[in-house]
Amino acid sequence: MQPRFHRHVLLSSLSNHMQSILVAVALIGLVGGFALQLLGLLSSSRLLWGGATAPVLAVLLVTAGNSLFRGDFGLDLIAALSMTVALAFGETLAANVVALMYAGGQMLEAFASGRAAQEMTALLGRVPQRAMRYSGDRLEEVPISLLVPGDRLLIRQGEVVPVDGSIILGSALLDQSVLTGESLPVERGPRDEVLSGSTSLGRAFDMQVLRAAAESTYAGIVRLVEAAQKSKAPMTRLADRYAVVFLLLTIGLSVAAWLLSGEPRRALAVLVVATPCPLILAAPIALVSGLSRSAKIGVLIKGGDVLEALSRVRVAVLDKTGTLTFGSAEIVEIRSAHRITDAELLRLAASLDQASNHVMAAALVAAAHKRGLRLSSPINVRENAGAGLEGLVEGKRVVIGGSSYVAANSNEGDPRSFRSAVKPGQMVVAVAIDGIVSGIIVVADQVRTDAATAIARFREAGISEIILATGDRLDVASVVSDGLGIDQVLADLMPEQKVEAVQTARQSGPVMMVGDGVNDAPALASADVGVAMGARGAAASSEAAGVVLLVDNLTPLAQAIVIAHRTLAIARQSVIAGLGLSLAAMFLAAFGYLPPVQGALLQEIIDLAVILNAMRALR
Repeated sequence: MQPRFHRHVLLSSLSNHMQSILVAVALIGLVGGFALQLLGLLSSSRLLWGGATAPVLAVLLVTAGNSLFRGDFGLDLIAALSMTVALAFGETLAANVVALMYAGGQMLEAFASGRAAQEMTALLGRVPQRAMRYSGDRLEEVPISLLVPGDRLLIRQGEVVPVDGSIILGSALLDQSVLTGESLPVERGPRDEVLSGSTSLGRAFDMQVLRAAAESTYAGIVRLVEAAQKSKAPMTRLADRYAVVFLLLTIGLSVAAWLLSGEPRRALAVLVVATPCPLILAAPIALVSGLSRSAKIGVLIKGGDVLEALSRVRVAVLDKTGTLTFGSAEIVEIRSAHRITDAELLRLAASLDQASNHVMAAALVAAAHKRGLRLSSPINVRENAGAGLEGLVEGKRVVIGGSSYVAANSNEGDPRSFRSAVKPGQMVVAVAIDGIVSGIIVVADQVRTDAATAIARFREAGISEIILATGDRLDVASVVSDGLGIDQVLADLMPEQKVEAVQTARQSGPVMMVGDGVNDAPALASADVGVAMGARGAAASSEAAGVVLLVDNLTPLAQAIVIAHRTLAIARQSVIAGLGLSLAAMFLAAFGYLPPVQGALLQEIIDLAVILNAMRALR
């Protein structure tokens, strides 16, 4: 991945250097020719103008030849034709002006495209190459390709985290702006996960590798960016097809102007004023600008075709877990008996849960750490898989699990006495201490705080129908959707049924599917636009989706839809306005009102206006 990126940068640098040289040659020739004319050396000035045109024309012919070999009939042919005809007719000044305008236009286009893509290419330039790994009691610097899960790394201040990991010593202050668009640094403590691509702003800390370099978050983002940069939008492909029509129209109009007027300069003027065309500048620059703008707010769109599809979306199908909810169990409430505090109940339960790998146990342990509770090591632990576990914590016999399991393994009290007003979707962990039921811990996958706002903004962005599609029970789904403004709730769905839901929803218009997890991948792939919550290396959802949210937030997705609408409107506006002005200038040239030199200058003004208009998509 990295060598390929360096080759891309090197080739791009060489190309920019060549463009600068060609502009300098054409400009020196033009100025030098006028200087020779002032000295009365007319023949020498014509020779200098022709000589300054030759290198630009030679490079252009090679470029056009390569395009033709690939089957691309680009409008560079018009530029080559106009310079060749100008030289043939002895109009060396016109040829030199066209050469300067063409080379300058190429350099301007390269600058505009580079400016538009800077947020995306900034991601590629940050890929770390080596890491400080512990080997026994000493540190060694190794290539990140050698890192494997379980390795212990030292992350120093100012370094970019090379792979995904979790903090095992110290705390971290991280800049995640390149991943999420969030400008404020975030703090992470022991056992918290750290994403590759983050920059350490605070003191050094130790972390344990969770995923190999090729599977880490940042590597996944880089792959997605590279795919986005290689893709071609339908509008750009449409512009390519129009380019052939415009090429034939230009040649036909120039020949007709020559034959009807008998003046070859009119044919030359038509060719000159059509070089180059806004059609091949406007759409790509606007689309890359839109992709870049979206990346800046944490929404990675894989290509111009996806951006274009996003602008047409009218129906949104949303998964529940990890999309409308956070996708992890959080403590909602602790109900304890009078003889024990809520904090002590959680501390003893979490201490015992350290011996279990159950997802609910991990949630309780994480909650205890977050609250700063001191956990003790359990002994004599016995676990009944799927039901609960018991053991000794600080000499106390602690039993935790489902209500039935705890009731059956205690002598006094009933967990059900604590369960009043437990809502659908909430789970109960009962706790007994020394044979006495001491309380319950209520956990749930909480609805995202921004869910209602995001759905309202979806509607403002033009989405008319919003559907919740989940594999969870209907009562749980209904509780989650309550108050969010969702039009339809589909529950108890298997992955294949989610695909059917997407296909059915398409009857109302193009569909955007938003999901998280492997089970959502088929539905994401079947939608017009699939959106995955988070870029996790090789996660099936991120690979199947056309859009990846790098932020744990739905609201930027609504912003991205607005950006897509605006980007496509600017692209169409630029193409239509640019083509209209170019065609008008061509007809003026055909009727003899626009000489070749003035035509070249006018066309460059049109191109400049089109490029600047397309770059409005960055704002």
